[in-house]
Amino acid sequence: MSSSAKNALFFALLVGLAIVGYRFMIRPSNKQLAAAKQRVQAKLARLSEFEKATAKAQDINRQMAQVDQALAFFESKLPPTSQIHKVLEQITLIAQRQGLDPKSIRTLARKDGSAYVEQPLSLQLQGNFNAFYSFLLELERLPRIMKVSKMDLVKPRDQRAGVITADLVISIFFQPSKA
Repeated sequence: MSSSAKNALFFALLVGLAIVGYRFMIRPSNKQLAAAKQRVQAKLARLSEFEKATAKAQDINRQMAQVDQALAFFESKLPPTSQIHKVLEQITLIAQRQGLDPKSIRTLARKDGSAYVEQPLSLQLQGNFNAFYSFLLELERLPRIMKVSKMDLVKPRDQRAGVITADLVISIFFQPSKA
């Protein structure tokens, strides 16, 4: 065999070996590599979703902490139900200090909620309008939650200027009794 035939045969064997190597080794490896890349991409996408969910969960935890703080703040503004007489006394003292004449103070039907008790009070006060306004401002500064749900102001015909009669319903909120 001549040297050029040997070289041609050797070249053909090398090319054949390269083709066989590509077909049976490199192509399957490339497929496995592509599949592995696809799995990694899918895992990265899931990881991104988990990171977003974790961020949302942390945000929800922060919001829950804020809600708990707000709830604790409002609960601190709700005295126990047993202190209703103290609140009535404070309202009466404020009215008298402002120069108002409390004609009547009556408790109305109590409304029980799940986290609070609402005790409406019906008041009838008489006196100077400016004193009544000061009375309302002082009520607003009390460290408890109250709501004026009804207010009627009447100027009696037989009274001097600036004198009014006020009929109002004030709701005072309390913590429910622990049963």
